[in-house]
Amino acid sequence: MILIKDATSKTEWDDFVSNRPESNFLQSWDFYEFHLSRGNKVVRKLVFDSEKIVGAWAGVVEEAKRGRYLAIAGGPLIDWNKPSVVDKVFENIRKEGKKAGCVFVRVRPQLELSEKSLEIMQREGLKKAPMYLSVEYAGILNLEKTEAEILEGASQGFRRKLRKAEKNDIEVEVSDSNQAIRDFCKLEKLHSERQKYVAFSSSFLTKQFEAFKKGGEVLIYTAKKDGEILAQNFIIFYGPEASYHYGVSSVLGTKYSAAPLLHLKAMEEARKRGCTRYNLWGIVEKDEVNHRFYGVSEFKRSFGCEEFRYTPAHDMILKPLKYQLTKAVENARKKKRHV
Repeated sequence: MILIKDATSKTEWDDFVSNRPESNFLQSWDFYEFHLSRGNKVVRKLVFDSEKIVGAWAGVVEEAKRGRYLAIAGGPLIDWNKPSVVDKVFENIRKEGKKAGCVFVRVRPQLELSEKSLEIMQREGLKKAPMYLSVEYAGILNLEKTEAEILEGASQGFRRKLRKAEKNDIEVEVSDSNQAIRDFCKLEKLHSERQKYVAFSSSFLTKQFEAFKKGGEVLIYTAKKDGEILAQNFIIFYGPEASYHYGVSSVLGTKYSAAPLLHLKAMEEARKRGCTRYNLWGIVEKDEVNHRFYGVSEFKRSFGCEEFRYTPAHDMILKPLKYQLTKAVENARKKKRHV
């Protein structure tokens, strides 16, 4: 018999979630501690079959002018080949969404895109969302390969940048200190002004950093030359995956090609922790040359990464009339932002 209960134990939660081969930090306990620290309502559920945990899902209730919604990124984590479990979980998701007074529930599962995955979404009554929820198309490196094998698969341009960084005597510092996140916030602000995007607030980044720091799941990699910060990467380690969550650089960081060196150092640590994947996160199609993430996508492809497509975000519509406003607003926003 399938039973779904509130999750109350971090240990019980992470023992299950971190050992799922498809999981990453999006369904970790500490990611939802971060959401709680921002004053958001969080839902965490464990799925039991005869007292054995067989699934989990976590979501955060987001308040938006266009309507309150429940966001489930990277979940649920279940056996998608068992319709009885899938049906029970989505029934539970619907129940929790209604209880929270949501207009809709947005779900982006850790499930590779396929005809079958889309059929499951359709069977459960979900519609493709007008906007993404977390990354849907990612570049992933297999950490079961050695560094030499990864470099062999990288582009000549990537290897040239790496040699340039090594010749420039760039030092790499690794830290989870308060000073490291303060430096990151400062550089992110400058980086956003240069690249013309809206920066995350220092509070947002710091609270996220602090939540993962408690579990020893985050490190900031800093490239320096002559004491000056060139670039920084915010890396999260959870279960089988190390995630390149955020990255920022200065003008000099680009000049001295600091970024490749930071990534290789993070991969070394990921292997030590038993991670089998290094997720470079979002990329766009090769022909989307006008997309604002085209340049960074080409940089990620230069690693020789495998391209992985998650099943895109789908919406469980709970209040159809109010949902039409959401759809109209998000379609307009998507067009304006070129995403």
